[in-house]
Amino acid sequence: MVKMAATEEQDRKIVLEFCHLLEKSKQLFNGLRDLPQYGHRQWQAYFGRTFDVYTKLWKFQQQHRLVLDSKYGLKRWQIGEIASKIGQLYYHYYLRTSETNYLNEAYSFYAAIRGRAYYSRAIKEDRPDLMVKKLRYYARFIVVCLLLKKMKLVRELVIELERQIQEYTSTYEPEDQLEWSLVLDEIKGFIKAEAAVAVLHADTNPIVLSHRLSPLTTPPCERTPHMTLSLQEILIVGSACEQAKFSELTMDMFRMLQTLEREPTESMHPLTGHPMSTHGGPHDASPAASRMPTYGVPGSKAYVENGDRRGMRDNPHKYLLYKPSLSQLMVFLSSGFKELPPGGALLLYMSADGCFSTTKHPQDYGYELGGLATSIKRDAVDGGLAVRGKSSAGYKEPHCLYPGDLYPYTRRPMFIIIDSDNSFVFQHIPRYFGQPLVILMSPQDVPANFQDIQHHGSLFTLFLHSPMTALCYICNVGDVPIHHWERCQNYVDRFVTEASRLVTRCRMDEIEQGIGYIDSSYVQFFGDDFLRTLILRFVFCDVTLRLHRGFRGRHQRPRCEPPLPAAELLEHPSLAHIILQLASALDVRGHFIEGPEGD
Repeated sequence: MVKMAATEEQDRKIVLEFCHLLEKSKQLFNGLRDLPQYGHRQWQAYFGRTFDVYTKLWKFQQQHRLVLDSKYGLKRWQIGEIASKIGQLYYHYYLRTSETNYLNEAYSFYAAIRGRAYYSRAIKEDRPDLMVKKLRYYARFIVVCLLLKKMKLVRELVIELERQIQEYTSTYEPEDQLEWSLVLDEIKGFIKAEAAVAVLHADTNPIVLSHRLSPLTTPPCERTPHMTLSLQEILIVGSACEQAKFSELTMDMFRMLQTLEREPTESMHPLTGHPMSTHGGPHDASPAASRMPTYGVPGSKAYVENGDRRGMRDNPHKYLLYKPSLSQLMVFLSSGFKELPPGGALLLYMSADGCFSTTKHPQDYGYELGGLATSIKRDAVDGGLAVRGKSSAGYKEPHCLYPGDLYPYTRRPMFIIIDSDNSFVFQHIPRYFGQPLVILMSPQDVPANFQDIQHHGSLFTLFLHSPMTALCYICNVGDVPIHHWERCQNYVDRFVTEASRLVTRCRMDEIEQGIGYIDSSYVQFFGDDFLRTLILRFVFCDVTLRLHRGFRGRHQRPRCEPPLPAAELLEHPSLAHIILQLASALDVRGHFIEGPEGD
């Protein structure tokens, strides 16, 4: 009897401890939304405490599952909810650190929820709120799979999500059924837009290619002492109204964030523990508690207080902003500026619709030529309304980023990419402070037969993301066999290698002969793998569109500031020769102008 009482007391303590950990984890998780989204230090300690409590909670429910099943009535959907929150925790940590390894961690937990069918009985609980949690889990899992390029699984999840939405709406007839239908339409449209060009196996099944930076795709560079800067802070802004998007990621944002990340390499950062626990038997094959990261978590030895991670900082830190207000944009820009270490560079990428000026004879290039719409919000301005793209009489558009707004930030090295139909207004930003400054600007217009591409993402950003895909797209090549793709990709690699050599040679000629061929800003940025990649892909875009028959007007080609040398780089015969060889290999030579004999 005494032994039984002692056992019951022990069981009671286990249940109480579980309830305590569960409540504490919920409080900490809910507090995450109150943390500042910018900066590096303000949120680190809080994330550390949250990881710590979820580690304890996950271990605890694994170790005491039998007691919690019998005495607490622990349901499988409750385990799923804990795992889902851990997955969210990892995903948000990825967003704050830009380290793609955390995406793999989020995927492990989300995949376990699906594999163990934790939410399989959610509909039988007669709780619509539980079904909403299940639908949100699916939406979050799809985002993580998209970012990891697991497209086959994405398609499977979309089918499952559609079935779950139908079950949810037919059972409960909820008020939010239209919202979930829109979510489904968004993700279907996004997947369709993402597949700009299909690369096919011999059996005609599509292959998913990653376009993150890797040792194999990093452009070569003959380094010089002048290449002093490294990309440290990035602000990616997506405000284009009619563009395919999902979960506050426009297609341009989705492509650019991958372009500015390295391929995850688990061999470099081994994850402790096995993805699936083998101690729980058939009752539980959920991710092991040891999956909680021992690296990079605030408070751990692998974390350095200034924001650098030993052996972990593969990617520059970045912020993602979807249709921000101007005040939000300026706060995040200021934060990135503030966090720049010595020798660091700040990159601003903006994909947005233009705000156009009606001023016929502008004297102030900073504010009288218009700019970029940051959001579609309406603001009352002394009784008037200012709407995106237009200005009330006497007032400038308040939700517009003007070139002049960026002047203060040029006190530090800055690399700007503008993808807009009003991009060229940013070419007049002065270098008041003598710091390195490069501005890459998209074409302001595309030929009529390419207008539809704008919904699927900008052509300019596609060139910066995957030059080969962009070239296929403008030549109406919808699918390419993998062996042919790899052969053609060799021409792209040759182009990039040759362009890199020309940039370095231009600089050496300038030093030796005293002739200014290339602005020193390009050379200082050229030592960074990401910035060098962007510069060389810009050159590929410019040379390709110069040669393409469909892009004839000046507004249909990109610009850069400072200008890159024409004869020595952009119009160099060797680069044109490679593009025309590539066109011949793709059997699209007719889309390009006549070149020298033998091309």
